[in-house]
Amino acid sequence: MTDKDLPSLAIVGATGAVGTVMRQILSTRQNVWGEIRLVASARSAGRKLPVRGEEVEVQALAPEVFDGVDVAMFDVPDEVSAEWAPIAAERGAIAVDNSGSFRMDPDVPLVVPEVNARAARNRPKGIIANPNCTTLSMIVVLGALHAELELTRLFASSYQAASGAGQDGIDTLHDQLSKVAGNRDIGSQPGDVRRVVGDDLGPFPAPLAMNVVPWAGSLKDDGWSSEELKIRNESRKILELPGLAVAATCVRVPVVTTHSVAMQATFEREVTADAAREILRDAPGVVLYDDPARGEFPTPADVVGTDPTWVGRIRR
Repeated sequence: MTDKDLPSLAIVGATGAVGTVMRQILSTRQNVWGEIRLVASARSAGRKLPVRGEEVEVQALAPEVFDGVDVAMFDVPDEVSAEWAPIAAERGAIAVDNSGSFRMDPDVPLVVPEVNARAARNRPKGIIANPNCTTLSMIVVLGALHAELELTRLFASSYQAASGAGQDGIDTLHDQLSKVAGNRDIGSQPGDVRRVVGDDLGPFPAPLAMNVVPWAGSLKDDGWSSEELKIRNESRKILELPGLAVAATCVRVPVVTTHSVAMQATFEREVTADAAREILRDAPGVVLYDDPARGEFPTPADVVGTDPTWVGRIRR
């Protein structure tokens, strides 16, 4: 089989933080693509970036870059996806969007392959959305349990890494850590960390180094943040549970990348911790790592860069 027989792929936002990871994934996994086009803003056009062991020239975002493309993956801000994903679809590509522009559009399926892959077949606008990173961190586990036990209620608290705020979030955390490193006096008095970190908080409303910040996103109704409402609304759509009771609290923690979520889920059917472990042990996209007596439970430092959702600390 030649490259011409394989589907072609465009990565829109190839120079960004997520686009960089996508290029790395394409370079280390089974090669199922023919031509891969790297697309970014005009200021990045002409750069050459590695993918699959080759240097590929970045093309400027324009309608014609989607001609002959089978799948276009968008890793760009919401407003860019909102404008360009429909254009890609009009030019014949299936647009797979990583932004928040289309997630709650009733004519756009919100898909997590391990949970609701069938939904991708019905795409009236030619666009498929994937959920917010925090929803994605927990929904594979919830989907497996819901299929057997019928989920009725969910409380979730996230511990979200700086990477959720993009490259700016990662850079801000590193800069703040360098300022507080080695200073053992910081943290004993109110305002210590703010004084040392300074006014440059990046995308966060408070210092992230040596701190936890109980806020992610923008303010919405009744004190909920946009990130918290995404967990509620996206979970309902993916699991096809429009009335699911969900209360989420999103917190930023000083971790570079890899989100964590603590969940308390209630089900229609009675379940034991061992029964839940049996379900999750065989669930696709899940790694069960749950033996606290031996110090076995997932942490971001242990699982960063891996594909599955790691789950532990299971209790009734």
